[in-house]
Amino acid sequence: MTTATGSTSSRLQLNNLTKDFGQKGESITAVDNVTLTIEPGEFITLLGPSGCGKTTTLRMIAGFETPTSGEILLDGSDVSRLTPDKRPMGMVFQSYALFPHMSVYENVAYGLKTNKTPNDQIKLEVAEVLSIMSLETLANRAPNQLSGGQQQRVALARAMVMKPKVLLFDEPLSNLDAKLRAQMRIEIRQLQQRLGITSIFVTHDQDEAMSISDRIVVMRNAKIEQVGTPAEIYLRPKSVFVADFVGRSNFLKVSGVKSTSNGRAQVTLNGKEIEVGASVDAISSPSSLLLVRPESIKVEKSSSTVASDGFTEGKVSQVVFYGEHVEYTIETQSSELIAVVSNPVYEEIVPVGSVAKYSFDQNRAWLVSSDK
Repeated sequence: MTTATGSTSSRLQLNNLTKDFGQKGESITAVDNVTLTIEPGEFITLLGPSGCGKTTTLRMIAGFETPTSGEILLDGSDVSRLTPDKRPMGMVFQSYALFPHMSVYENVAYGLKTNKTPNDQIKLEVAEVLSIMSLETLANRAPNQLSGGQQQRVALARAMVMKPKVLLFDEPLSNLDAKLRAQMRIEIRQLQQRLGITSIFVTHDQDEAMSISDRIVVMRNAKIEQVGTPAEIYLRPKSVFVADFVGRSNFLKVSGVKSTSNGRAQVTLNGKEIEVGASVDAISSPSSLLLVRPESIKVEKSSSTVASDGFTEGKVSQVVFYGEHVEYTIETQSSELIAVVSNPVYEEIVPVGSVAKYSFDQNRAWLVSSDK
């Protein structure tokens, strides 16, 4: 796929990629046997907590770290031992890394000048990228005359002008405020889809990962925990870790797990048998939990003054009103539940101290393994 700036989307393959660091005579594995294929034009996000290996994986792809073992294949060619300048990749850093003494134009043109590109070609290519990024009117400004979002666009333009086959993002939005981050997420995703550049984005922010990715790679303890679309990761997590890291979760204890068909299982919840969707690991696990997302729980006020049935009723201990939704904390017989009710009716909001009835659609519940 050829993009508007002339770059070609590429397939990137990580085969058994491992990185060990030595520390005080001991070896610490930062990335452990990671295997992943990223298709041409795909937008992949590496997501996980600090120390999970996502940044080290990105740095190996970029060439800033050398793998201890394994391969990095770009369109079938091993680039694992090439220096960063020899890899047809662009990188957008968290700190922007703009030259403060250069104008926007000079920052974007820097890589082309370093490659001794003819001046006429530099002018054409920089003008094209500045136009794509809506930076034409800012070409003569210094970085300190730009907003955070404008500086991020310049950093992205500088990477794009080199016509990378792969574009790498190292937590590029973490220095922006919440509103600007949301705006820049949309802009980056729209630009990536327009140009079709194979892209890898590193973040610990689940909202970023959910909003921009074709697929999300959830990492934990140097390994890949799960790979899937945003919907698969959120609605069909393979483990308690993934479910808890991506979104908010209620985990209910069940017993008597029996496999039925089509990836479903029969479980006993509070003495009642129900059929739910289930991950493969959950069906074969000796201990499983039922995931129920807060937005899947219905809440209404009970006529009781005391929760007579701890399985369907509980006492409201907290109510937080956000405008478009209300968040309840409900103390039940066996656990504490978080419920989110969208578009609430004022008169129907259950106050703190009252007894609430709660229920959920079993088709919106998901069985996960608790030993992951």
